[in-house]
Formats: sequence, structure tokens, C-alpha cells
Amino acid sequence: MRLPFIPILSFCLIAPGLLSAEETMSQTRSFGTWTSPLSAQALVAGARGFSELGTDEASLYFIESRPEEGGRQALMRRLPNGEFQELAGPEFNVRSRAHEYGGGALLVGRRALYFTQFTDQRLYRLVPGAAPEPLGPGGDRRFADCVEDHPRGRLVCVQEDHTGEEEPRNSLVSLSARHPETPRTLFAGSDFVAAPALSADGNRLAFLSWKHPNMPWDDVQLQLAELNTGGSVHAVTTLNAGQREAVLSPQWGPDGLLYFVSDRDNWWNLYRMENGGTRQLTHAEFELGRPSWQFNQRLYVFLPDGRIAALSNDRGTEGLVLITPETGAVERLDLGFVRTNAIAVMGDTICLDAGFADRPGGIVAYDLRGGTLSMLRESQAATLPSEFVSRGEAVDFATADGETAHGFYYAPRNLDFRGPEGESPPLIVTVHGGPTSHTTPALYPRIQFWTTRGFAVFDLNYRGSTGFGRAYRHSLYSHWGSKDVADAVQAARFLAGTGRADPGKLLIRGGSAGGFTVLATHAFFDVFAAGANYYGVSDMEALATDTHKFESHYLDQLVGPYPAQKAKYRALSPIHHLDGFNRPLIVFQGLDDKVVPPAQSESIVRALKDKGVPVAYLPFAGEQHGFRKSENIVRAAEAELYFYGKVLGFTPADAIEPVAIEHLP
Repeated sequence: MRLPFIPILSFCLIAPGLLSAEETMSQTRSFGTWTSPLSAQALVAGARGFSELGTDEASLYFIESRPEEGGRQALMRRLPNGEFQELAGPEFNVRSRAHEYGGGALLVGRRALYFTQFTDQRLYRLVPGAAPEPLGPGGDRRFADCVEDHPRGRLVCVQEDHTGEEEPRNSLVSLSARHPETPRTLFAGSDFVAAPALSADGNRLAFLSWKHPNMPWDDVQLQLAELNTGGSVHAVTTLNAGQREAVLSPQWGPDGLLYFVSDRDNWWNLYRMENGGTRQLTHAEFELGRPSWQFNQRLYVFLPDGRIAALSNDRGTEGLVLITPETGAVERLDLGFVRTNAIAVMGDTICLDAGFADRPGGIVAYDLRGGTLSMLRESQAATLPSEFVSRGEAVDFATADGETAHGFYYAPRNLDFRGPEGESPPLIVTVHGGPTSHTTPALYPRIQFWTTRGFAVFDLNYRGSTGFGRAYRHSLYSHWGSKDVADAVQAARFLAGTGRADPGKLLIRGGSAGGFTVLATHAFFDVFAAGANYYGVSDMEALATDTHKFESHYLDQLVGPYPAQKAKYRALSPIHHLDGFNRPLIVFQGLDDKVVPPAQSESIVRALKDKGVPVAYLPFAGEQHGFRKSENIVRAAEAELYFYGKVLGFTPADAIEPVAIEHLP
């Protein structure tokens, strides 16, 4: 239920009555009505998302998502001279549907590239300059996370087989790297497999496996397969038998040893197999890992000087660290990052997708020799002047039951306007999906869209979020629908109590699992004036019986085994608690969503209409779980703003196509 990507600096709060020099030049206008330099169209204009970075000796390769092309993911190369090329034609959309969330759709091989085409789910081989050539079957067989077995002329991949009517079957398979052939099964002894890693001599294959009801951030087995000369598996050993841990990103180092990330000491740290045992290389009290919602979550790379560069997450703020394996020393690089993703290395240069707090991010290159950082390809043109940017303030607050939750507060900011004297702004509490995802204080246009119009935003890292250790991440287990909901409510009350939000103008928005939280706050609390639900869960019971394999038992962990705890599912589901549901709601839904099917949104909309609660519904044809098409992203943002204006009684400065809201006085 994670939201896929479709594209801590603090500030001082100025006491009421004390205006900065900039603010004395601004005019007073009601919150929400400010004219913003960031239009809804600017949210997607020229926007790009980057993933799956890979390199050869001369070039950088990556996947680039483009909202203006319906969310198509293009295969790109950056040449040594800095020129960018699209390698496959516009008819190719490089995206796997394995696990529905995909990932692992690109492999940079020694002499060719290999990628998954979205429309037919076939693997293709591409030699730059030539046309892509299909490999293996497609259709009901989905491929991801491929590695090259060059001496044997084959690929080793994860296959998700949807042939037949039973649950899809996940396995490790091999298939020719040069011509179409039927895949050959190497390992099929678990519900799920991921992250195959082949040793340099080709004799050992490490990979991850797990079984229902676990997710890949719960109890994961690190497997080691011995391969014979022909490439068949003749022995498989579980290297972490008896250890409950979430293992991530196994890789063979230049020293011939197997490295991996584990959270066995509460934090995702780096480990190495040596002398028949396991050695913990780092002892950081922050994360060197993240939940594997998608395949090919590369977390670290080996550098020529023997060190390791790794992505980090310290309580929501991400960065880049350098690790010396022999000493365990961890050096944090102060490069201004607050969001990091998709790392690769080429010689002495580290390439990654990074985000900043005050300017657009993109693919950057860090030169280890010179210590210099350069931007290779921006994710979006700088559409918002820096002086209009609201920076996130890290906020910790006490939960209703005496624990601590976290988030980032963004104050309204627009140099041309200020709110009326003595008034506090409306607040939008934003709830991420997952629920194991997390938010960072990076410059997100989706947040600045609101702050430049006079809204405050609180981006919530409720209990269950990543970046705070395994215990915090698992604290939501058996408590989904209670702790996350209580945290959203408590965050709003806390900020209103400190004067940073108007207690009568509290709003909440979220998607997927976050959309469920929106619905639950409406059903069980009378705190928020309105809510925006993006493809959220209204009926836990329906989700438990109607979702895809990857998450089909996730609710066993979050709620409890079904149907044994059917009563609990009904007790937590907003659809069964309409008596308390009185505040206006707007609902957005992709009609091709297989993760949270449209029936989840349609049922709550129908029920609220029957009850007479103000409700608006915007379904989008051709969209799946998370909107990718630019026109739909724009329409959703404008519709949500229009909706808030109608509910709170203000007229936005933007010219917006009206939204039909039933039962609104």
C-alpha cells in the first residue's frame, strides 16, 4: 500500500506582531487565497523521476519517468561528454509489474543492457545503437532483479508466474542472454525471492527469500546456493537460520566476501560473512536500509579505495556515508542532501538520485578525489524562487499513549502575502503510504503548492515509518488503524495548541495506507474539518480478500490473522462506522488499481452519499496505484484546493474547473 513515485534545515518562527522586512512589503490576505508562483501545471512541467542507476566503464544508465508522457519510463544513457540519449524508442516503457510495485527493470551487462517492457512484460536485450531484441516469454510471466551470468551466457532473474488460477508463483530462473527460450527454474522453495547476487567466479548465488505473512522488512532468509558447472543449483544453505531479521541488498565484495544489510540490532547496519560467521561492520544508530517495496533496492556500492558508499536515513533525513569495512568507521558526508535514492559508482565518482531542502534535486555526481558535487540531470526546473520556499522543521511530539512520533512542519510562505493579524493558518496533515514509508524534508512541489497559498503542512512520520529503527517500524504491527490514526490526530492537536495551526481549519490528506488513515480519522474522531483520500482502504476485510500476492498477508501483521480476527477488521474499517463520519471528504481513485481496487473508494463514496455527508469523487481511467499522467496529477491538485476552499469558505486565487460536491450546503 505504498505510494510509488510519480515524480533538516530549521527556520525561526516569528512571534505574532513582529514582521520581517520582507513581510512589511507584503499585503494581508486570507490564508488559502494567496496567489502562488507555483501553479498546478508546474508540479509536472518538465518533471522527471529517476531510478535504477547503473554504470559501465564510460556511461551512466538510468530509468527516467515522465508524467507528461503518461508516466512512461524511458531508458536513458549519459555519455562521457555529458550528452543524454534515450536508448529505446518511445514505444518502450521500462517497467516491471512484479509485486505490482515493480523495480528491477534494468540491468547493465558487460556488452548489453537488459530491461523489462511494461506492455508485454518481456525481457529485452539492447546493444546501444541497435534495436531491442525480445528474450523469453512475457504476458503472464513477469521478470525483475536480473543479474548477468556472463560465462554461461545467461541471466538469472526473479520470475513471477501468473499462469493458472492459483496464487502467482515466485522463483529464481535462468534464461539465455542472447535469444528467446523458456526459463529454467533454479529455486522455487519459498513464497518470495529477490536480490540474486552472483559471485565473481560464478559458483555461488546469494539471494533473499521469505514466506507469508512476512514482508521483506520482517523475517527474511539470506540464502546461498552452490552452482555446478552447468549452472544448476546443487545445494542451498540458509546463512541466517534462526535469526529474525530483515536482510537487504546482498552483494559480493571485491574481496570475494558476501556483504548484506540487516536490522538484527534494531537499526539497518552493514554486515559481512567471513570465517564461517557473520561480522557486523557498522554500529550506527540510524538506518543503512529501507523497506524493499520494489526490486533492485541497491543500498551501497564498493569504491576503488576499499571503502563503501552507502545511503543513510536518520529519522527521516537521508544522506550519504562512507564506510571503512576493516574499522567500521562511518563518515557522514555533508553535501546538503536530505533525500537519497538509486546509487551507482563509476571510477572515483559516486552517482545517485538526491534531493535538497531548498532547491530541486536530481542525479548528482560526487567526485571522491576532489570532493566536489555536481548536478548531472535535474528532476525539475527551478519553478519556485528560493525566497518562496518553506523549509521543513523537524518536530517530535508526544503521542496520546505517551510515546513519541515525528514529522516535518512547513509554515505558510509567500513574500507577496501574509495572513490576517492574530490568525493562525489552516493545517494540512499529510499521511504517507506504506505504512512503512517515510517522508523527508526535501523540496517537494506537492508541499510548496500548499504553503505558497497560505496553508501550513505537517508531513507525518507516524509510528510504523522507516528511519527510526526496527522497533518503531514494527510498533504499528497489530495496531494499524489505531496508532497511525491517533498520531495524525495528536499531531494536529499539538500544532494547533502551539499556535501553528487554526484548530477550526485542520485538514488531512493521504494515499493508499495514508488514505485509510484519512478515512479512519473521519470515522472515529471529530478533529479534521475535511479530508482528501487518494485510493485509500475503506474496508480492511475486503482488502484482506482482494489484493495482490505481495501484500495478501500483510494485514496478518498489521491487524491480525484473517478470518480468525474478522471482528477486529470490521471494528477498524471506516465503512462500518459511518455514524461518526460527518465531515466532508474528497476521493481520488485510479480505475486500474490492483493494489487497492476501485471498489474500496466506490463503497465509501456511495455510503457517504446515502448518509448525506458532503463528498466528491474523481476517478481516473488508465491510472493504477499512484497517478502517473500529468493531466490527472494537475486535476487532482486543483480539485483538492477547490474542495478545501468550498469547505473552509474561501475562494482560491487559481482559476479552477469546479468539482461536484454532493450535499455541501
